[in-house]
Amino acid sequence: MNSLPKALGLPAAPDLPEGQWALFLDIDGTLLEHAAHPDAVSVSDELRSLLGAIEQRLGGAVAFITGRSVEVADRLFHPLKLRVAGLYGLEHRLTPDGPVVAADAPADMAALADAIEAELDDGLVHIERKGPILAIHTRAAPHLLARATQLVEQALAELPKGYRVIPGNAGVELMPLEAAKGAAVRRFMAISPFTGRRPVFLGDDTADENGFEAINEAGGISIRVRPRGPTVAQYQLDDVTRAIAWLAANFEASPALARKAS
Repeated sequence: MNSLPKALGLPAAPDLPEGQWALFLDIDGTLLEHAAHPDAVSVSDELRSLLGAIEQRLGGAVAFITGRSVEVADRLFHPLKLRVAGLYGLEHRLTPDGPVVAADAPADMAALADAIEAELDDGLVHIERKGPILAIHTRAAPHLLARATQLVEQALAELPKGYRVIPGNAGVELMPLEAAKGAAVRRFMAISPFTGRRPVFLGDDTADENGFEAINEAGGISIRVRPRGPTVAQYQLDDVTRAIAWLAANFEASPALARKAS
């Protein structure tokens, strides 16, 4: 694994030269501002149109790489339908109209989620059950993050081998080891229309670091949005607004959005 440089002092994401690019995008914290509850986010028509235009310009070489399920990503961006790796790659749809291949949840996960939810009996904490992944969102109750992390770490002993704990900016997740954004990026890069292109990945969280590593290994461009702490990303963008503006400016899809970067 690459050593993690400090985020402080990362250069701003550069303008891209003309070339054959493949684009991979995290959703929450990258394209959409985080909300206290995952269902509280919304997608603007402007963003939906921008992504559709970029997908056309890149010949379809655009994919979401997200912790959300494929179903939820589709619902958020409807009627736009892109290629997507959901649940950190445990689900994937390799073509916009193709089938969704998904992993099963272990039998113990539902009972474990119930127990953690009972322990964190607080209206401000949201327990999200995503098949083989359990996510605890504490954005509205940051004082409970340490306790939530402790409970999830204890839960590892009750699950089959091969699970890990991933801390986030405002929560913690329990997921299989094979849930890795880097593997999802490599899967797409091995097929058309991604093969032979130079990859770009925008993400904002700890779970995106594995994806950044895959991008760096492929000679691509890795960009962390609003970086906090160490990262292997090569570049940074200050926030969601600038991330969207950077996409618009570099893929010439929406001059109005691009002007927001200034």
